[in-house]
Amino acid sequence: WKAGIMTEVQHEKAYQKQFGVTGCFKSRDKKAPGHSGHRFHKNVGLGFKTPREAIFGNYIDNKCPFTGNVAIRGRILSGVVKSTKMSRTIIVRRDYLHFVRKYQRYEKRHSNFAAHISPCFRVREGDTVTCGQCRPLSKTVRFNVLKVSPAGSGKKGFASF
Repeated sequence: WKAGIMTEVQHEKAYQKQFGVTGCFKSRDKKAPGHSGHRFHKNVGLGFKTPREAIFGNYIDNKCPFTGNVAIRGRILSGVVKSTKMSRTIIVRRDYLHFVRKYQRYEKRHSNFAAHISPCFRVREGDTVTCGQCRPLSKTVRFNVLKVSPAGSGKKGFASF
């Protein structure tokens, strides 16, 4: 393995290693993790494809639904990316209409939730993401990004209504 690739992965205090893959790659018959070697990846199911970056990349993320130790179960939510300021976490905005019986009309409302985003995705504010529910990953994060659709136009807010 190349020393440059391993230093890109090892930037945390703890040694970063992938779940279920042995770290002994010094012998010649064993392959190094990455493009041609041993890299753990899985299909999360529910019709979501595993990204190529998750299969052939060299990142290590234990909370990634494709290469980590996280199962997707429960709800599947979609929304618009509102903030990407945190490390590997995004804020997703969901817009919806609430019916007010007294006036027989709808009012616009929104709710935000935090979702973990794997390094295999490139996301910007305004993109539409599909998130799947998983076990609690932190105090506020209970969802994982499964699919990213790039934003088409520069409209904000309740553009879909």
